[in-house]
Amino acid sequence: MATTEHPPPGRLRAWMLEGLSDMGKGRQAVPRPAAPEPVHKGQRWWRVMCLTGVDYFSTLGYQPGIAALAAGLLSPVATIVLVVVTLAGALPVYRRVAEESPHGEGSIAMLERLLTFWKGKLFVLTLLGFAATDFLITITLSAADASTHLVENPHLADALHDRQVLITLVLIALLGAVFLKGFLEAIGVAVALVGLYLALNVVVVATGLWHVVTEGHVISDWSTALTAEHGNVFAMVGVALLVFPKLALGLSGFETGVAVMPHVEGDPGDTEADPKGRIRGTKKLLTTAALIMSVFLIATSFITTLLIPEKEFESGGEANGRALAYLAHEYLGNAFGTVYDASTIAILWFAGASAMAGLLNLMPRYLPRYGMAPHWARAVRPMVIVFTLVGFLVTWIFDADVDAQGGAYATGVLVLISSAAIAVTIAARKAGQRNWTIGFAVISAVFLYVTVANVIERPDGVKIGACFIAGIILVSLLSRLARAFELRVTSVTMDGMAQRFVRDIASRRIRFIANEPDNRDIAEYREKIEQIRTDNDVPAQEDFVFVEVTVLDPSEFEAGLTVRGEVLHGRYRVLTLESSSVPNALAALVLHVRDTTGCIPHIYFEWTEGNPFTNFLRFFLFGQGEVAPVTREVLREAEPDRARRPRVHVG
Repeated sequence: MATTEHPPPGRLRAWMLEGLSDMGKGRQAVPRPAAPEPVHKGQRWWRVMCLTGVDYFSTLGYQPGIAALAAGLLSPVATIVLVVVTLAGALPVYRRVAEESPHGEGSIAMLERLLTFWKGKLFVLTLLGFAATDFLITITLSAADASTHLVENPHLADALHDRQVLITLVLIALLGAVFLKGFLEAIGVAVALVGLYLALNVVVVATGLWHVVTEGHVISDWSTALTAEHGNVFAMVGVALLVFPKLALGLSGFETGVAVMPHVEGDPGDTEADPKGRIRGTKKLLTTAALIMSVFLIATSFITTLLIPEKEFESGGEANGRALAYLAHEYLGNAFGTVYDASTIAILWFAGASAMAGLLNLMPRYLPRYGMAPHWARAVRPMVIVFTLVGFLVTWIFDADVDAQGGAYATGVLVLISSAAIAVTIAARKAGQRNWTIGFAVISAVFLYVTVANVIERPDGVKIGACFIAGIILVSLLSRLARAFELRVTSVTMDGMAQRFVRDIASRRIRFIANEPDNRDIAEYREKIEQIRTDNDVPAQEDFVFVEVTVLDPSEFEAGLTVRGEVLHGRYRVLTLESSSVPNALAALVLHVRDTTGCIPHIYFEWTEGNPFTNFLRFFLFGQGEVAPVTREVLREAEPDRARRPRVHVG
């Protein structure tokens, strides 16, 4: 394949693109080893749990307040419903996702395998839009809540008044700076933050429960008000089910838990194809995190509902977005409260790090491979800058308001969980597991109901998600259009017969005929040769090798190329290729032949009939159409030196 000399990049460009894959324009990918690739050592599952826990556990910073605003006195009951759905629904789903997709791709990869062609790409882009909504809003919402804890601290309230947006932007910028510096190993920091934060929450919860027990009238007042407002237990459960979609933030963290799977230590015998130890460790991670979070969710919703006046949860109230911090200051003093604020700010800020890691794991895995992002999108640092700037924009639009971002966050979380539930339902059905299929189908129905209810209740969430989806699809299509003339072939492999054809014809002048196969009878090849000789005035003694490309999935952007040789009708040599695009495959073939033989190949075409613009659209969408000029343009981009460029003849 073509290897073109490029001038050495500048220091800034080299730093920005450090670690960029060699797979791309004018370069050949490094072949994978034939032997099973061992899994890297990784970290113990409980340590990796802390990495995803900075996202999951940090929701305690704002979840009790959101639950109180959504459900009022019914907050503890609604939270119990949330815990039941978590343990009986989301947890089994993501344990199955860990089995089916153990390399961090998540449910999106499972669904991608079920769909092909453009409908599959558009579906994946839609899910990526919701994933971007989930992860980016995690960054901005967590930073906004961290700034809320900072601004509302009694020691800093006067100095930082009305500066929440600025503080949020600074926190997001610091997060981006960490990744620009090189975010290679955050697990140690995550373990320290999670350990400290959970320990402080144990103190706050224990203190809160002590006050609830010692002030007996608190429980009686709450139960009396609850009965007066809702009547009986069945009415309470019914209302709790109705308000449950508003509490969906408490389900966050599962997608991140799957995204960090590659960091989990496996067994000594694990391979990338069969990482049993990694899967087992991830299941422990997901289960333990869900159990810990369930206990904290129930306890914190109970004490905050009973001990904090309702008006303090509302916008402008001292407990808005910081209910547990309010209790820490109220019952344990400002010194302890300030320590609690500091730990909350740290873990909320680092929750953005977990989300950023998820984005950097997810987006470069799909968009460049689809041709729907520039080649530099595989590098970490440019994508960090892009995500940081988008975080600035979202913060400015929402004015760093935690409550205003809750709808968009919940929508992203619920769509991803619903897609995961559907994916594992399909996987169980294909595996012939009837009971699991029924169970996962019921879970899917529950999450679809919750998603629809959330969209109806808070349409701003799906609007924000739609903006992300529209932006991703628009940028993706423009990028695909701009990269249409890239070589798009990562490697070329020729079988023995194909190599024999090339060696034989290289002893004379290498002449290929691009043929669109029809009946493949003897008349087709005889008439094609006669036409090419007539149109191009080629002497009769010159011989040719036919090249035929079969388009498989034109929505794919780049892949390896396998060339097979065969002799038809006892005399016509034919090279057959399978690719997503005819012109790009032909260009890659002739460049490969040039590099292996040292001779300049000639390739002959017929002009394509029809409107040129229509034919270009056929090429862009279906990999066919205006083959001759597009092949020439791909060759021109791949090989700037005209003297070394394979010759294209059109008659």
